[in-house]
This record gives sequence, structure tokens and C-alpha cells, in this order.
Amino acid sequence: MTSTDHDLKVLNSLIETTIDSAEGYGEAAKDAENTRYAATFQQRAAERRQVVQTLQQQVRSLGGTPEDDGTILAKAHRMFVELRAKMSSKDDTAIVDEVERGEDHIKAKYEDAMKDNDVTAGTRSLINEAYVSVKAGHDQMRDLKHALHANR
Repeated sequence: MTSTDHDLKVLNSLIETTIDSAEGYGEAAKDAENTRYAATFQQRAAERRQVVQTLQQQVRSLGGTPEDDGTILAKAHRMFVELRAKMSSKDDTAIVDEVERGEDHIKAKYEDAMKDNDVTAGTRSLINEAYVSVKAGHDQMRDLKHALHANR
């Protein structure tokens, strides 16, 4: 496998996960009772879509075809979450808990990509830049989760 092929594989995997994250934030924004949380989720969804566009552009510049859809696993998870929501009342704390769980996943995925020694320097730099947004979103949701649970 060439370094370009490896970069494309890593980038497309991150694109799928970041699309999942954007869609997850979009769903959370729809379900949130508190308009402030809904606005925060919408903002994070927009940021994630921007990260997706940046990663997709890098894939194109390397001569590849970028992913444009999320993972099957995430779709299945969203269907499960939607079913569970219909069967029980879902408050903002439960929504934040779900979002924060997704944030743990995306943060770990980016951290693994940054540790990948086979990724070229240019791609690693782009992943590091995208990670700044991912980490900020993760930390914001972690802090929100802790605050909500402290007030229960």
C-alpha cells in the first residue's frame, strides 16, 4: 500500500466518523428541550460539516474519492437511540449523555490517526488541525454532561 493509499484510507475513515458526529449533533438539536442546548448542538454540527469538507478536499487533492456518508454502525446506533427515545421520555441530560459518548468515540478515532506513523506529514498536519475542533467539542460536551449531572 502506498503512503497516498494509506492517507486516503485514514482520511475517509475520519470523514465517515465526522459525518456521523455532525448527524448526531443534528439529531440532538432536534430532540433538545432547552433552546440553548439546541443552538450549541447546531453550531457543533456545522463545525463538523466544515471539518468533513476540509478532509474531503484533502482526499480529492490526493487523487482519491472522498466518503460522503457516515458509517453503517452509526446509522444503526441512531435508529436504536430513536427507538429508545420513542419508548421513554428523553430529557436534555440523556441527550447530552448520548452526544458525549459519541464525542469520546470521535476523539479516540482522531487520536489514533494522529499516532499513525504511516500517515504523511501533510495529512497528519490536517488531522491535527481538525482535532482542535473535535477536542473542543468533546470537552464542551464533557463539561456540559458533568454540570447537568451535578444539578440532578
